[in-house]
Amino acid sequence: MRLAVWLQYLLPQRALSRLVRRAARWTWRPWKNRLIGWVVRRYRVDLADAEQPDPFAYPNFAAFFTRALKPDARPLPTDPRAIACPADGRISQLGALRGERLLQAKGHEFDVGALLGDATAATEYTNGLFLTVYLSPRDYHRVHMPLAGRLRETVHVPGRLFSVAPHAVAAIPRLFARNERLVCHFDGAHGPFAVVLVGAMLVSGIETVWSGVEVPPYARAIARRDWRARDIRLARGAELGRFNFGSTVIVLLPPGTAELDPALAPETPVRMGQPVGRLR
Repeated sequence: MRLAVWLQYLLPQRALSRLVRRAARWTWRPWKNRLIGWVVRRYRVDLADAEQPDPFAYPNFAAFFTRALKPDARPLPTDPRAIACPADGRISQLGALRGERLLQAKGHEFDVGALLGDATAATEYTNGLFLTVYLSPRDYHRVHMPLAGRLRETVHVPGRLFSVAPHAVAAIPRLFARNERLVCHFDGAHGPFAVVLVGAMLVSGIETVWSGVEVPPYARAIARRDWRARDIRLARGAELGRFNFGSTVIVLLPPGTAELDPALAPETPVRMGQPVGRLR
């Protein structure tokens, strides 16, 4: 195992993430411009599609990182049965669940029940489909709906804050089921589906459009919230939430409801809104 991975077991993950959260919101111009400029150069951030293409016009690094795109930058599929990619990034893994086991990387699988924090909820997805998208620091960091749905429940699951970069995903067993995460359960026209926002090292916040900041605070125990009384309905392609810094989003679909695009494979670059599959 690489030294960089071993160090993650020893580092004060939450303390570092809290520090980064504060630094990312500091509005002192020399600081925020230097930090934004370094990220733009280091990760070759393309701002052509950003609503505000001037990186130094943002009030702080967090605002730059969660920047909006131009309204027409990510067109949705014309096919009403198409499943839209929830985020910009790269495919980490995708395919069929093996019972209730989900592939993380070669040689690493984990239980859907552990990911969702609920073994009973996992049975809805037995032998279903999954799509995992990694958002690097260069990507657009808002997460959108793959399908139209009504929000049923959110589950905030406590955990670690390991990096979700490819080298860590390949080395740390059950990484996505160990990290802090927010599970969003929806009911769609063709059945339930889940969108899981996975936190990571230095990811100093997860937000949703219906309740604002969800993480931090970091959870000490599993926290469930039933949203059915609010009747929150989001269209396909609507913004669901956002990350601060790079992270991962996982979509789960029940068996028999859809098929994924066979042209997609691990490491395939994807953009929010592009079709990644089709409802049957």
